Amino acid sequence: MKIALCQLNFTIADIIGNTNKIIDSIKTAKSQHVDLVVFSELSICAYPPDDLLDYPHFVESCQLALQDIVKASENISVIVGLPTFNYQEKGRKLYNSACVIQNQKVLKTINKTLLPTYDIFNEARYFEPNKQFNLVEINGIKIALTICEDLWSNMDDFNYEINPLEELKKLNPDLAINISASPFNKGKEIARLKILQDQAKNNKLTLVYVNQVGAHSDILFDGHSLVLNAEGQIIQQLPSFQEAINYFDFDLEQKQTIDLNQSSKIETLHQALVFGLKNYYDKMGFKKAVLGSSGGIDSALVQALASEAIGAENVLAVLMPSEFSSEGSVLDAQKLSENLGNPFQIVPISSIFNAFNRSLEPVFKDSPFNITEENIQARSRAILLMAISNKLGHILLNTSNKSEMSVGYTTLYGDMCGSLSVIGDLYKTEVYELCKHINKNKEIIPNSIINKAPSAELRPYQKDSDSLPEYEILDQILTHYIENQASKEQIITLGFESELVSRIIKMVNNNEFKRFQAPPILRVSSKAFGRGRIIPLVSKW
Repeated sequence: MKIALCQLNFTIADIIGNTNKIIDSIKTAKSQHVDLVVFSELSICAYPPDDLLDYPHFVESCQLALQDIVKASENISVIVGLPTFNYQEKGRKLYNSACVIQNQKVLKTINKTLLPTYDIFNEARYFEPNKQFNLVEINGIKIALTICEDLWSNMDDFNYEINPLEELKKLNPDLAINISASPFNKGKEIARLKILQDQAKNNKLTLVYVNQVGAHSDILFDGHSLVLNAEGQIIQQLPSFQEAINYFDFDLEQKQTIDLNQSSKIETLHQALVFGLKNYYDKMGFKKAVLGSSGGIDSALVQALASEAIGAENVLAVLMPSEFSSEGSVLDAQKLSENLGNPFQIVPISSIFNAFNRSLEPVFKDSPFNITEENIQARSRAILLMAISNKLGHILLNTSNKSEMSVGYTTLYGDMCGSLSVIGDLYKTEVYELCKHINKNKEIIPNSIINKAPSAELRPYQKDSDSLPEYEILDQILTHYIENQASKEQIITLGFESELVSRIIKMVNNNEFKRFQAPPILRVSSKAFGRGRIIPLVSKW
């Protein structure tokens, strides 16, 4: 049996577009004499559709689209994902389903058993779990068909009470197929491969795994679909962060035939951010970007990533020097735009800042210069950037990093503005690492930007280190607290100063209200701010 693994980039709720893409892939598979075409989880509507699932007509539209796919399945078999109605009197109204089609007929519908409800997932909100286990037979081959989380029954964090593939193994299948929408984060491909290898080896089954690829605002899906033999060896692997259709002949000898050339962690991170940014623009129909270019490392990285994603000519850099901006920063920002080939504008804010101060003088009287005046500068820049965005139709990109957002070292309605936070899931040390990676072949981001001490330049001689510990220390503490969910006491036992740990944790907790109002963040870690980390806004923790 010849199988087509269709790793495609679907768009949430573009049911017509997704269906046409599925049907075109079926036609291509027919030309290659394929017996079975496999698509990813919820492929008709794309994953995750979230509360669109609460609208009956949305699910009905998926059902109608399924009928078009059924008509296209003459002389071929197809596995496709979609939400289906639960017509039982009890339970949730929907199932997360894999529909098996053969020669213009729906052969069987298999429902998802394990419904993840952690991190970014919330499937128990919508779906009823499967409680019956049946095989699917196609061309005499008995298939154990599962959906994404069904293979993650033995995760390190917790074990589910049931292992769907083990239940199906009792029915003596010949082959296992899993359709998936498994999101990307740093290191996920390694953890995912181990889960899949364990399932293949433990159940002594060849495993075909088809994952979704694409970005849906904050969540990235890397694809990385593959085929494993019964020993857990990879015999076929599809690329990351791109659409692909590969073919696998189940009747042939299944030995490891590929040499895995894994990208470095930093290169994978680079690919993910460019991919996520490009998908955001493509799917939203945006063409051009604007950002504030300060001559600092954060805005420089976002500018470089955006230039790669949507074209340097489509990225407008706006330099907004104040009386506290160093001449070197302005020159660095200009050089960056010249290196990348971006258009840029210089719009000084000194007169704007002074006008605010004059207007506020009757209220502030003789109050000394403090963070208020610093924030006025940041918000003045945000007003200018939003004005340019409105007038020219350029979409404003946010340039804040995770270190700053974690501790509130960022201005609400100032440098937190933007439609998308490109590096909001990168700690400052990762920002430096990625900039150096971008410069690996030639100097794109000026080395003077990389080498200078970080500063917001909102008051004379300001340095980030005036308010924060060195980023090498700060980022370690933040990682332990946010990603590893360690307690203050646990972090202190790792050798960090007690007073410092207490101060950092307090800063993180006290600035939840800022992050609540932040733009969506491209998720590249296991614990990004946003839907994957839900903390009470008002809390005494």
